[in-house]
Amino acid sequence: MKCPYCGYLDSKVVDTRPTEEGQIRRRRQCIKCNKRFTTYEKIDELAIRVIKKDGTRESFDRNKLLNGIVKSCEKRPVSASQVEEIVNEIERTIQNNLIIEISSHDLGEMVMDELKKVDEVAYVRFASVYRQFKDVESFMEELSEILKDKKE
Repeated sequence: MKCPYCGYLDSKVVDTRPTEEGQIRRRRQCIKCNKRFTTYEKIDELAIRVIKKDGTRESFDRNKLLNGIVKSCEKRPVSASQVEEIVNEIERTIQNNLIIEISSHDLGEMVMDELKKVDEVAYVRFASVYRQFKDVESFMEELSEILKDKKE
């Protein structure tokens, strides 16, 4: 880190603390002039875009995803921390795979995979809205898949 006083290119870290904004505050001391200065670091996250069914793109909205999952889990034994963890897991997967654009279809599949692990009724609720079942037969096909997976 370049010293703002003398321009020397080396310094040592004296103190490190996280800030409320999710940054890291570092107190540094120049090796050459011994003056102290503060730097702030923040994690550089990818701006994720969601490609909708009609081809339009919009920014990934964590709250929109969270609200959709909360609705499917209403009156179910799924805690708020479990819902939060589902959203965190999906975000982590997208970030770790360096995905900058994801289709709404793939995002919905990720949600359904996570919901299936937590609560089958919440999974069916989410699937019924997400997949837009046209009739009772398509709904029954989904239920029979769940029952088949459960038997295995």
